[in-house]
Amino acid sequence: MSIELKKFFGTVLTLLGIGGLVYAAILFGNSARTIKQFIVYGVLGAIFFFSGIGLIKTTSKGS
Repeated sequence: MSIELKKFFGTVLTLLGIGGLVYAAILFGNSARTIKQFIVYGVLGAIFFFSGIGLIKTTSKGS
């Protein structure tokens, strides 16, 4: 896999993670939603965000 493709996937994962964390924050502010949805979106957002950041950092060090 090329370095540019890894950076692209890292960026996409980071943006998806930010979106998931923002949506989790909206669910947290909205009392009509369940806590289960907040936890799921928060955890998935954090996983995507940190894996995207890690992928970007490792490809930046390699080049």
